[in-house]
Amino acid sequence: MKYSHLIFSYLLMSVSNAFITGRKSNNAASLMPRSNIASSSSSMMQSVVTNHEVVRVELGDDRSYPIYIGGKFEPSEGGAMLASHVHGNRCLIVTNDRVAPILLDKYVEMIESNGKQVDTLVLPDGEENKSIDVMTMVLDKAMELGLDRKVTFVALGGGVIGDMVGFSAAIYQRGVNFIQVPTTVMSMVDSSVGGKTGVNHPLGKNMVGAFYQPQCVYIDIDTLSTLPDRELQSGISEIIKYGLIQDADFFIWLEKNMDGLLNRNLEIFTYAIKRSCEIKAAVVEADEKEAGLRATLNLGHTFGHAIESGSGYGHWLHGEAVAIGTAMAAQMSAKMGWIEDSLVERIYNILLAAKLPLELPVNSPMDQETFLKLMSKDKKVANGQLRLILLKGELGNCVFTGDFDEQAMIDTIDTFVAECKGKSA
Repeated sequence: MKYSHLIFSYLLMSVSNAFITGRKSNNAASLMPRSNIASSSSSMMQSVVTNHEVVRVELGDDRSYPIYIGGKFEPSEGGAMLASHVHGNRCLIVTNDRVAPILLDKYVEMIESNGKQVDTLVLPDGEENKSIDVMTMVLDKAMELGLDRKVTFVALGGGVIGDMVGFSAAIYQRGVNFIQVPTTVMSMVDSSVGGKTGVNHPLGKNMVGAFYQPQCVYIDIDTLSTLPDRELQSGISEIIKYGLIQDADFFIWLEKNMDGLLNRNLEIFTYAIKRSCEIKAAVVEADEKEAGLRATLNLGHTFGHAIESGSGYGHWLHGEAVAIGTAMAAQMSAKMGWIEDSLVERIYNILLAAKLPLELPVNSPMDQETFLKLMSKDKKVANGQLRLILLKGELGNCVFTGDFDEQAMIDTIDTFVAECKGKSA
């Protein structure tokens, strides 16, 4: 499936159906204070505080919490921050076998130096281990140690660890405190913020879980220096998403600064993570339990989750599958005449610049039947009706709707699976 074929082979179709939720880009100002988006990396660097940034998620009922974002935390400073959110005397740090050799001792020392007792648990790494069976190991460890309701769980790792530890905290003794310490781009800008926790089920991604907010999110951008390039690029797909759905200026800034992100420029990454967290925090504040607005954060995810599940967990990184899903959502939106071809081309170009995949390989097991079957089990299905996040109008606008052209969806799927297993378009 050639890139040029994907870009220019649209059958534009007019639609007269109304959509459920639509926003103009200037409405973002009503949700959050808009930062002055830098037009170049030099002007952006001047806006970054030398120590650390703080973005707050305001939820009320004593559930609000800070997101600390920095790149040069002193261990004493970071340890004091983390310990201030450990309300009892003990905490359980849970990480995986990739992160543990690099960071576990550091965080144990940081928290213990502030008078807290620390226990640890190391889980196997990988999306394929995001399961009820593996998550039960957290509960087993807590009970073996005799941890009471004053304990704080600390999730040290990427999205898989964060989701499983958060869900464990939600259900251990009917709820204990937990802290998110994300170590990947994906978890820093998405999964650690907003309280979505859970595990995968063999029949669907993240189908078992709970909304449960952390005490704080502690983002040390220096940890990105240990991240493989593929993981870094995967996380950038979620950063791109924020510009597409709500902030055109941020998208333009990303187009100009993608090289800086790929080269792990500290100042550029600090700004990109902070802006992403600001957007997500505002959306979570407005719609914590995903009644409507928050669902727009899942642009590309319905297609992407199907790709992850249908290809076998672990074959694709989450952000890679979402990148393909975003390309599919863009193409479907264009097929319905909701966005211009020029915007689709810009979306493809920025995903390519981020070194993300845009198509399925020839040996992919995905076909139309598999896509439709897995998408029918998506969490956004309501009363048997599939709802999608699609782009509509100018850059920075999207809709969450079940009122779309189903044939355009099928045509889009057919385009993306055309070369799988030797099929031709």
